[in-house]
Order: sequence, then C-alpha cells, then structure tokens
Amino acid sequence: MIKANYPVTKFEAIRTPFYYYDLEVLRRTLQEINHLTETDPFEVHYALKANVNPEVLKTIRDAGLGADCVSGGEVKAALDAGIPASKIVFAGVGKADWEIKLGLENDIFCFNVESIPELEVINELAIGQGKTAQVALRINPNVSANTHHYITTGLNENKFGINLSELDKVTAIVKQLSNIRLIGIHFHIGSQITDLAPFQDLCVKVNEIQEHFEANGIVLENVNVGGGLGINYEHPNHFPIPEFEAYFKIFREHLTLRPGQKLHFELGRAIVAQCGSLISRVLYVKEGTSKKFAILDAGFTELIRPALYQAYHRIENLSSELPEEEYDVVGPICESSDVFAKAYQMNGTHRGDLIALRSAGAYGEIMASQYNLRALPVAYTSDQLL
Repeated sequence: MIKANYPVTKFEAIRTPFYYYDLEVLRRTLQEINHLTETDPFEVHYALKANVNPEVLKTIRDAGLGADCVSGGEVKAALDAGIPASKIVFAGVGKADWEIKLGLENDIFCFNVESIPELEVINELAIGQGKTAQVALRINPNVSANTHHYITTGLNENKFGINLSELDKVTAIVKQLSNIRLIGIHFHIGSQITDLAPFQDLCVKVNEIQEHFEANGIVLENVNVGGGLGINYEHPNHFPIPEFEAYFKIFREHLTLRPGQKLHFELGRAIVAQCGSLISRVLYVKEGTSKKFAILDAGFTELIRPALYQAYHRIENLSSELPEEEYDVVGPICESSDVFAKAYQMNGTHRGDLIALRSAGAYGEIMASQYNLRALPVAYTSDQLL
C-alpha cells in the first residue's frame, strides 16, 4: 500500500482550495509502465487532456513518454514541456486549420484522422507548407466500453472516428492525396474502463481490420489502441497504480502485430489520477432537517466530475480522528448540482478542517472554471512541500 504523503502542517498555511500532486506516486506509476513495456514494441503517449500541470508534464517527459494531444494548445504544451515532436500524436474530431498547421510546422509524428473532410484539409494545408503529413485513420470499431455513456467513444452512435462501412472509400481517397502518408490505424473505445474484457474485444476487431487492409495491399507500420484504462477511485491508498500488467498482457496476447509494427497507447487518467488531490477546507457544518452538510470552499469549479458524471471520489478529513459521521459533502457554488457526495461517512468534521478529495490528478485542475467569478486554484507538488 502506498499511502498519500500529505504535509498537513504545511497545508495549514496555504490558502485553499488547491491541488496537490504527490510526484513520488507519479514516478512509481511511470516506472511501472516503463518496466512492463521495455521488451515490447510498445510506445506509450500520455494523454494531455487529463492534466497539463507543468511539473506533472516535466515528470512524464523525464520518463520518456510521448504525448497524445486533442488540441493545438495541447500540442504547444507538449512541445513547451520538451516532449519531442517525433513522439506527439494529434487526435480530435474537430481540428481547426491553425491547429493542423501547428502540427505540420513542428513535424509531429502523426495526425489521428477522423473523417474524409479532415483528410482533405490536412492534405491541402500540407501542400501549402510543402510537407507530407503522416496520418493514422481513427476507426470506430463499434466496441462497447461498458462505461459511463458520456465517456464511451467507440460505438457507431458516437461522433468519433470513421465507421467500418466507410473504410474502403477512405483508403481509396488516401491513395489519391499527394501530401498524405498513411502510417497506421487508431482506435479509442472509451474511458475509465475497469472491466478489461472490452480491450480483448478491441483486439479481435483490430486483427480483422488489419487483415482487411492487407487484403487490399496496404501494410501498416503502426497500430494505436488509444487508452481508457480505469483506476480505483474507492481505494486510492490500496490501489495507487492501475492494473497495467493485466492491461498490457491483453494486447500482448490477443493482438497480432506484424514484423516491425509498433503498438501505441494513449493513457491519461491511469497515469496521473492517483497522484493528485484537491485540498479544501470546511467552511461550515450545517444541521439540516434530517442530515448534516459539510460545506467546503471547493466546488465543481475545482472538481467537476461528481456534478458532470455523478462520479465518486474518496473524501478524507485530514484534520480529524473523531468517530465517523454521515454528511452531505457540498461546495459553495450557487447550483444544486454542486455536491461531492451524499450520505458520506467521514471522521467527525468541524469548521476549518482540511479535506482531501482523492484521485483528482485527472480531470481536476484541467477542467477547473471561473464560474461565479472564482479564482483558479494554485497547484503544489510534493517536491515543493516535502
């Protein structure tokens, strides 16, 4: 068990709410990934949409990972962090011209392309720069991820990717585009997947699609299976590192790579979620008619997942060792959806207590907003405070 290292005495002097990143947890996570993939033709790209804190990105860069970007801003952040352009992949269903130009100007490794119109625009912009754009076709495999419907991306009903029925048409067009080089195929079926069976289903589809391309005389250098591996939100201390071994084993055993082919992964949440916490302070404990409310100074402006996805985050009172009591843990935002948890058991709580909302390293700081004219929180790392 790796218990989060909280310098509570130093927290007392810091204005809340703020984000705290335990970089030792992050480094151990990255070491596990590198250890499990060092003998395979695997390339891991960190999905920047999970977190772009500069110190987090620097730690990921130092571990040698590439970057998976879904906007021009993320491409720039990856480059600014020192991640080589040769390790950057750029996905997204709606890439603007300036974003494509940025990728072309910096000779990024690959554009993961999601439609025929996008292919044509990339080709046109590449001609304008005298460049050849390397692309992978993002194919919608129609595989259910068995996760929240907001974060399922691999079904025919989703907006992402090229449907299987369009494959022949798309590949025929690719051959006609002068400044496009097809180097691979790309998939992403969803996020926060804890039942690994969908990944095995994905492998079956990838094998079939590879055979289809080969039957048409197309040899692919790269296969990109996206990310989506989930984490244990209930027990972050007992399971700080996700099931990487079982995850990589599925692809090693069930996906048939061709000689010289590389397999790419785009992991985000699984890398950074458990290293981060949102640290808040109790403003008031309010006695309701039939319940108690612990009202925090953090709200969905700092951690939107519970309001957006009805997601669970473990909540810990860092200041109290009193017996547990039941609270609705809520924020200060002027919205009824600003609730972190209802009927939640935690140590007896009083005004001024420090509260940690765990597993906030992914989709916490990156999704923060200034609704209600709230200031964006500061972030601190263990390297700064320990």
